This record gives sequence, C-alpha cells and structure tokens, in this order.
Amino acid sequence: MSLSTDRLTHPAVRALVTALNANDEQAFFAALTPDATMSDDGSDRDLRQWTDREVFGSRGHLAVRSQSDDGLSLVADYRNDTWGEMRTRWEFTVTDGKVSRFETGQA
Repeated sequence: MSLSTDRLTHPAVRALVTALNANDEQAFFAALTPDATMSDDGSDRDLRQWTDREVFGSRGHLAVRSQSDDGLSLVADYRNDTWGEMRTRWEFTVTDGKVSRFETGQA
C-alpha cells in the first residue's frame, strides 16, 4: 500500500513528489534549486532532458511505499508510459528548503 503524498514528512520532498504526480512541470522545477542535479542508476543525467523523457513526456508517477532518513529517502513504485512500473529508490539532498539533488534507481 502506498503512502499518500501529504504523509511525506519532508516538505521539500513532498512538494517535488506532489508536482511530479500532478505532471506539473512548473511546480516541479520550483521545488528544485536552480543548480539542482540528479542521477539515475548511478549515472549523472541532464536533469531537464531526463525529466522531459522520464516524467513529463511519459506521464511519470510515484507511488511511495516507504520513507526513511527524515523523509529524504523513499522507496516507491515508479511508473511511466515508456517503462511501465518498477520498484525504485529515491535519495534527496535539500538546500535552503529546496531539493538540490536527487538520486534514483531500481530498488
């Protein structure tokens, strides 16, 4: 059973996941620092290109299964129109109330 987004304990992570699930690109990037970075399965990726392809261009959605590390670590079922659904892990770094880096990959 997944956690509802409003139960995510870290406000910056909650804002990012809520925006991702709403397919709200403007709110998603507003939840990130201007210089935010990310990696997927251990490889750094261009954040804009990755989100265009993996999230906004393919209707990405995160169903959070669990959270730890004060809400900065998630295990979630991630699905999009390209890859279907898979169990993923997400690790977030927050700077000044916004996500400055996230790392994701298969769990």
